[in-house]
Amino acid sequence: MRSLLRSFALAAFIVPAAAGVMMSASPAEAAPVKAKSAEQSLQADIFRLVNEERVDHGCAALTANDQLTEAARAHSAWMGRTGAFSHTGRAGSNFVSRAKAAGFAHPSAENIAWGYRSAEEVVTGWMNSPGHRANILNCRSKTVGTAAVYAQNGAPYYTQDFGY
Repeated sequence: MRSLLRSFALAAFIVPAAAGVMMSASPAEAAPVKAKSAEQSLQADIFRLVNEERVDHGCAALTANDQLTEAARAHSAWMGRTGAFSHTGRAGSNFVSRAKAAGFAHPSAENIAWGYRSAEEVVTGWMNSPGHRANILNCRSKTVGTAAVYAQNGAPYYTQDFGY
């Protein structure tokens, strides 16, 4: 009987401890989902702010394009993974080759940035840079893919790929 009581006592200790381990594992497992959600929110805010700038300056709002978003996301992820900050990407790719590889035939321009902590900051940075501003306010561009990807160190890397 005493042995049986010890078994129940041990089980009573192990089960909550195991549940605690499982509960503490859940937030870690949820972290990538939370990061992805934060990235998606940031991307949506950038898209909105860029379109506000375009409309304020007489251009039509851009439409979001899945193929350009795929190209932009892959480039941001590559920059975040490698720590490189460049329009030249993996294996010497450029925004045209990346957009075409993603299935988009007529890319027009690319903006990149890193380290800005909000959509407002990155869009302001781009608007204060003549080349980036010209890309955003190119009224001939009709569509865009926007990506924000957090590197392992927490730094955000941004890519916008525009298309005709």
